[in-house]
Amino acid sequence: METLPESLAVARVIAQRLADNVTDVVMSPGSRNSPLAYALMARRDLRVHMRIDERSAAFTALGLARVQRRHVGVVMTSGTAVANALPAMVEAHMSHTPLAVVSADRPARLVGTGASQTIWQDGIFGRYAATQQVATEADAAAVSFAADQVHINVALDTPLVPDTLPAPEGEPRRVGPGRLSTPPTWVDHGAVDVDLTRNTLVIAGDEAWDVPGLEHVPTIAEPTAPAPFHQVHPLAARFFAKSEVAISHDGGDFSAETKPDQLIVEGHPTLHRDVMALMADPDIEVIGISRTDTFTGHPDRRGSRVNATGQSTDAWIKICEAAGEVGAQTVRDALTEDEFGLTGMHVAAAVCDTLGVGDTLVVGSSNPVRDVSMVGMPFDGVTTISARGAAGIDGTVSQAVGVALATQALHPDEIRAPRTVALMGDLTFLHDVNGLLIGPDEPRPGNLTIVVANDDGGGIFHTLEAGAESVERDFERVFGTGHHVGVEKLAQAYGADYEHAGSLQELLQTLIRLEAEPNPITVVEVDTTRATRRALAQRLAR
Repeated sequence: METLPESLAVARVIAQRLADNVTDVVMSPGSRNSPLAYALMARRDLRVHMRIDERSAAFTALGLARVQRRHVGVVMTSGTAVANALPAMVEAHMSHTPLAVVSADRPARLVGTGASQTIWQDGIFGRYAATQQVATEADAAAVSFAADQVHINVALDTPLVPDTLPAPEGEPRRVGPGRLSTPPTWVDHGAVDVDLTRNTLVIAGDEAWDVPGLEHVPTIAEPTAPAPFHQVHPLAARFFAKSEVAISHDGGDFSAETKPDQLIVEGHPTLHRDVMALMADPDIEVIGISRTDTFTGHPDRRGSRVNATGQSTDAWIKICEAAGEVGAQTVRDALTEDEFGLTGMHVAAAVCDTLGVGDTLVVGSSNPVRDVSMVGMPFDGVTTISARGAAGIDGTVSQAVGVALATQALHPDEIRAPRTVALMGDLTFLHDVNGLLIGPDEPRPGNLTIVVANDDGGGIFHTLEAGAESVERDFERVFGTGHHVGVEKLAQAYGADYEHAGSLQELLQTLIRLEAEPNPITVVEVDTTRATRRALAQRLAR
């Protein structure tokens, strides 16, 4: 049997451990990770995606993992290359998404000596992922994928390159979502007793699921939560904060007690201030339901399941329906008013109105995810993904690419790749435009549309405290951050198709045409205004 140099033998074992636990690896080029590169390229049971930028590589892997629901590997060389994976690892930890970073490192004798591309990589991810140090084949064989977030730090000494290419290993395979060893993400906090004859409202955020016993309880659901049977618009949170309001419904007017007796909070809601304020109301009992160690806010009782008795009264359901209808209609009415021009919320409405069953929607943080919530998401048949763990805008393009790749891999026999639509603002797009950098020999999405609502800056700040007139002097430079970047030239530089929509009608026509005749990657730029965002928010609040 061939005797390999230590670094090549260690890399071969690491590649085998990855093949045992993942189907996809996203790798960046480097010298110190050469042994890992040769070992991985020899595996016929792994799909390897190359990315020049380690930060983009890590977020692409995160996008793949969100769909696959298992670890995806990220492999890079030593030094600051490893640090570039920290933002994706933070989001993976906060969103409980499996991710495995495999970093090459210099031998221990070189750490702290000033050697090139040598930093302290042990513990580099802090509380977000513990480091497993690997220096020998025995260490490599013992690496574990039991945790959701994994950091395998492999010290590799010279020689780093084999004399000849290694023989192929493994067999090609087709694996569905979660078919390999799935990490023990879920935590069982037990059951809580819930009397549904009390006026009950469910708040479903990211990581929510269909909780047995709560199927018919009125629910304010964020876009990434399952679509509820009795969906209540988030604007209705203002109704529920009051003890009594006048409501018009089904042709009649009536006064109703609207404050819930109890809220059941599923998953990790974060989007709407009025909803969060409702959760903090001392007069309302809050029950937290979570399958992780994270409970949003400070619930009075906690669990992972409910023992539900009784059911919501017809009167309570009627109140919730009426309040929800008022909220939804308020948004749609406001979007028809000429005074607001074409905003990101108009773009969100067009995107959501042209989605179909089987589509996947990737939504950027900041305004877009709130906008799609306002215009009616979630709804059945569409999978919605957004980075709500740490809720950053970074890595959104790369995650969209990863989501599209993973989604189409689940349907390899279909003539047309399943449709993935990503909606984001211009700052989010620019922050991760390098996610479009995909080499000519790399797997590419077959049907990804990236809609960029371009208001030339940070529109969300207009709706926050920083947008008030009393502090507006430095707003444009510090928060607005206009840039005047040519999105078309960027898209063309990265080899993506480009479409421009100057009006809402043009956007609708473009989205409908791309649904019928998809391109691998198309960037659709929509010129929007942020000058009216504060006034629009105030209009909705009224």
